[in-house]
Amino acid sequence: MGKFIVIEHVTLDGVMQAPGSRDEDPRGGFAHGGWANSHQDPALQEAMGRVMSDAWSCLFGRTTYEQFAGFWPKQPANPFTQALTASPKYVASTTLHDPLPWANSTVLKGNVAAAVSLLKEREENLIVFGSGVLVRSLMPLGLIDEWLLMIHPIILLSGRRLFVESDSTPLSLRLNSSAIAAAGVVIATYAA
Repeated sequence: MGKFIVIEHVTLDGVMQAPGSRDEDPRGGFAHGGWANSHQDPALQEAMGRVMSDAWSCLFGRTTYEQFAGFWPKQPANPFTQALTASPKYVASTTLHDPLPWANSTVLKGNVAAAVSLLKEREENLIVFGSGVLVRSLMPLGLIDEWLLMIHPIILLSGRRLFVESDSTPLSLRLNSSAIAAAGVVIATYAA
């Protein structure tokens, strides 16, 4: 049985929207896309690499899948692109249908929580990058085993947040490891 691991770049005020590029996710008029770029550091890639060193699969929400599928297959050969393309990719979507354009991608059928439970039994590790709507929908169900949060020293005061007020039960997490990258990003791994 694998672990369900969430990997997120977040600001100090919890914003997770569009860390990679200006046009990544302009929903809601978000004008700060690409906010994580000024804090890039090899330590961030090393932290993700540790999580991705065992056998793993990806789980995406539709928006993140479309962004990744439109970007990564077009990049020059590098270990991250090759690993993403080779890994099985599962997409939670009611609007996308198989076959999907990116190799090894499959749309989850039926109830997403039930499908994720089955994937956890079948896969070694199931990793989510971004996909905030999906993560927030699965959080109260107790399916997430580990959180790798890269907390950037920036406050945006607007944008989609990872944790929002809701009627779900609060989470209590245990810190497994932490480090501070040279660029000031706190790399924290929490277990549920």
